[in-house]
Amino acid sequence: MPRLKRLHAAGLGLAGLLLGAAPGAAELAGHGGFVKGVAVSPDGRRIMTASFDYTLILWDLAAQTRLGDFDEHEGAVNAVAFLPDGGHAVSGSDDGTVRLWDVAAGTVLHTFLGHQGKVAAVAVSPDGRLAASAGWDRTVRIWDLEQGIAAAVLEGHANNVNAVAFSPDGRRLLSGSYDATLKLWRIADGALIRTLTGHDFGVNSVAITPNGRRAVSVGVDETLRVWSLETGEEIASLVGHEGPVFGVAVSPDGRFAASGGVDRTVLLWNLESGNFIRAFYGHEAPVWALAFTPDGRRLLSAGSDEVVRVWDLERGEEIGLGGERRGASPLAQLPDGPGAELFARCIVCHTVSPDGRNKAGPTLYGLFGRRAGSVAGYRYSEGLKHSGVVWNEDTIDALFREGPAAYTPGSKMPLQQMPNARERAELIAYLKRITRAVE
Repeated sequence: MPRLKRLHAAGLGLAGLLLGAAPGAAELAGHGGFVKGVAVSPDGRRIMTASFDYTLILWDLAAQTRLGDFDEHEGAVNAVAFLPDGGHAVSGSDDGTVRLWDVAAGTVLHTFLGHQGKVAAVAVSPDGRLAASAGWDRTVRIWDLEQGIAAAVLEGHANNVNAVAFSPDGRRLLSGSYDATLKLWRIADGALIRTLTGHDFGVNSVAITPNGRRAVSVGVDETLRVWSLETGEEIASLVGHEGPVFGVAVSPDGRFAASGGVDRTVLLWNLESGNFIRAFYGHEAPVWALAFTPDGRRLLSAGSDEVVRVWDLERGEEIGLGGERRGASPLAQLPDGPGAELFARCIVCHTVSPDGRNKAGPTLYGLFGRRAGSVAGYRYSEGLKHSGVVWNEDTIDALFREGPAAYTPGSKMPLQQMPNARERAELIAYLKRITRAVE
């Protein structure tokens, strides 16, 4: 690859129209919130997805069917990775835990505690003995999966850590942080080998090439950067996205990298030449995570539009067998009026229609007059289930005025306080209008 400081995807708008894929016929839809992570099993037959709705879903990739749900986390699930045996996986969550799963049984074998903040990313060593996690407590932690214990805590980043990746030989670990640096660690003793600098702002995701010589990172500065892990030198900075880049993956043969971000676009790059290859269009919201299938023929992308899309790299198009399509924004399907814009904060986590499913939060249909913690099929926190609250104008006003931490202690609601009484009144009136009050 040429040692260029900055390479552009020249004429991306036109190139995307000519080379990029139009929205396809299907996607894997089933989550009730942003899909933050995606992993492909070593045999390429199944995938697991991690979501803001507190769950993971296991899918059959060929049939594009849902095989099972995993809902033990107490917060948004940000990342998932299979173990080499394909029968186990690890996940990381806003609840600060890393969990080891028996995939076939759908059960948690062990919960690893230690992070004092959200876990943004996880990775598994090539031999399947270790897992690594990136935490918003500014630490990287290594876990012994066989013994169920913490193996090491790596400290040195000056801000939240967003990304981790093991080298193919399992001897090194790469991490990326909001402090705009990448750090390469030695697994054996936890020593810092070197710090890689070059990003102008925070690093969101990292990947290492199969030969272990190079790394790829993406960040808030809208770039994809290629590094030499042997020297720490930046080899290239690739520019094509319009806005922060959230996810990156490297193909199994190491020739290509895929990136996705806030611009809702997936870009494919040739790592040997540094050239932009094509853009994939179809996501209706930011793209958070990507994964290649083991044969390198397909690419999966996970987004805030609550779906995972499957792309055929040879044909350059989305493929699928059918499934639920996302149309316009859910907010566009609701009546306008005072309180509608305020409700936009709520619709990310809640549905309001009679047949609406539970998402990150329970459906709000029939909210007024309903006892808190009573919607069937939703996994409430113990604090809310036993609160004794019945939702009406007064209790909802108190919830928004005081905030959930004060009004329903122990609940997992991410709602922020609304100090403005007029806004609270408008939102409550709008809620009553669209949820078909039953009082």
